[in-house]
Amino acid sequence: MTTSDDVRAVALSLPETTEKIAWSMPTFRVAGKMFATLPEDETSMAVRCPKVEREELVLAEPGKFWVAAHEASSAWVRVRLAALDDLDELRDILLDSWRQAAPASLLE
Repeated sequence: MTTSDDVRAVALSLPETTEKIAWSMPTFRVAGKMFATLPEDETSMAVRCPKVEREELVLAEPGKFWVAAHEASSAWVRVRLAALDDLDELRDILLDSWRQAAPASLLE
């Protein structure tokens, strides 16, 4: 099962990522821009996700993805850690979110 420790390890392995506590929870940032959080009891994470893709994810896998009410108007999606297939899936999700926040110079 994927844990918050796995999220932390994978997130911090991405280039120029830092961890910062905000709103009483761990957040992960690249170049100062947040790309992931570990909300509540750290059984889920929130990541950046374009709204169009987010709707498709939630419809396709509602046991894995959902949108928190306070994030409905933003481009974020929640992910249930226990529902992830493996660390490769976790890495893919975090890397996609990281790419959305990273400056162009890191993407080259």
